[in-house]
Amino acid sequence: MARRWLLGVCAPLLGLLPLSAKAADTLTWLIRDLPPMTILDGPQKGQGVIDELLPMLMERLPEYQHKILHVNRARGLQILQTPALTCDPTMLWTAERAKWVVYSRPAFSMVSNGVVVRQDRRDVLAPLVAQQRVDLAALQLDKRARLGVVAERSYGTLIDEMLDQTDAHTRVLHYGNDALGSLLQMQRLGRLEAVLGYWTEIRYHALRQGIDPLTLAFYPIAGVMPYQRVHIGCSDTPEGHQAIEHINQVLNELPQAQLLHAYAAWLDPALRTQYLTDHLQFYQDAPTP
Repeated sequence: MARRWLLGVCAPLLGLLPLSAKAADTLTWLIRDLPPMTILDGPQKGQGVIDELLPMLMERLPEYQHKILHVNRARGLQILQTPALTCDPTMLWTAERAKWVVYSRPAFSMVSNGVVVRQDRRDVLAPLVAQQRVDLAALQLDKRARLGVVAERSYGTLIDEMLDQTDAHTRVLHYGNDALGSLLQMQRLGRLEAVLGYWTEIRYHALRQGIDPLTLAFYPIAGVMPYQRVHIGCSDTPEGHQAIEHINQVLNELPQAQLLHAYAAWLDPALRTQYLTDHLQFYQDAPTP
C-alpha cells in the first residue's frame, strides 16, 4: 500500500524534472572512411576535417546522447532510410536523396570530383580534354578508357546525371570500405585507365597504396563547378527535422575559419591558395542548397 502511495506521489513530479534529467534521445552519427574528411585508421587517424567538426557539434548538442557508427556508403544510406535518428556529416545534396534525407545548411565547401589517370597514360584522355578539363560523358563512351567508380556514392548532381545517362557496364564499380584504394591498385595494374574521385582523397589513398601522387594527373570535369557544398544529412523523420534545426543553429556558431583551413591543409600548395581565394565568392554565387 505504501509503495503504491509513493508511486502516486512521485509520478507527477517526474514530469516536472528538467529536460537534462530525462533520458536524452540517441543521435547516431554515420561515419565512413573518406579522407581527408574522416580518417578511421593509420598514423593520421582522427585528423580529418569531419573528425575535427564532429566533437564541436556534439559538445554544442548536449540534448542528445551521441553515438558513432562506422559504415560504408551503401550501409549508411540504408540506415538513413530507417526510422532511427541518424545523421551523416558528409552529404552532398541530390534531388533523389532529398526525398528521404533532411539536409542542414552547408557546413563547408570542398574541391569537386575529377578524373585521375597515370601520367604515363595521359594520352588516353588527350582527345577528351579541352582547357585542362575532361569531357566525362565522352570518356564513358570511349572504349579505350575504362573508368573506375565507387558504387553507391554521389559525386554531385551534375556528375551523377552524367553517370546515369550511360550504361553502368561502361564503368568499373567497386563496393566496400576501401573501394577507392582498390580502384587505384587496379589502375596501377592496367585493369582500368581512369578513376573518378576527390583529388585530396585520391592522393591520400595513393600514398597508402605505395603510389606516388606525382605519377598521377588530375583533371576537373567540364561543366562542373570547381567546388561542392558539404551538408549534414539526417533521417527524414520528425526527430531528424528537429535535429537539423539544432544543427543549423550550431553551424552558425562554429569557427568557420578553423574548418576552412583544416580542409585547405590537405590540398597541394597551388590548389590551397586558389581554394582559400575562391571560398567566399563561391558561397555568394552558388545556388542553394
